[in-house]
Amino acid sequence: MVHGGGFLPHYLARTDHAWEQRPETRAHTSRKPSEYVRLVHFDTTTHSTDAIAMLVERYGAERVLLGTDYPFDMGETDPVSLIADTGLDAEQSKLVLGGNVARLLGADASSTAVFGRQGS
Repeated sequence: MVHGGGFLPHYLARTDHAWEQRPETRAHTSRKPSEYVRLVHFDTTTHSTDAIAMLVERYGAERVLLGTDYPFDMGETDPVSLIADTGLDAEQSKLVLGGNVARLLGADASSTAVFGRQGS
């Protein structure tokens, strides 16, 4: 989910409540919306260390991928520094900075192709 999932990660309790109270919201789903979140990944294009930390805390570092809108004007020009400033531990940072995308693509996380530059 782009942009840290937008409002959804912060609004799942209300979304679940709607699912429980309104039959039309259950027409195509057999589980609460919050149960489906385990199936998605969030990018870090939030411009906020707090938002990234919340995603990692609430959904796990294995669900968060490095993201940027660069080269567009809304792009995060230094997403690696943003992750460093978030206060994640070394393993969480490794997952967010490339380990997760490598896993999703079936690639070796130590491969320079994953990070797009030599010596990474």
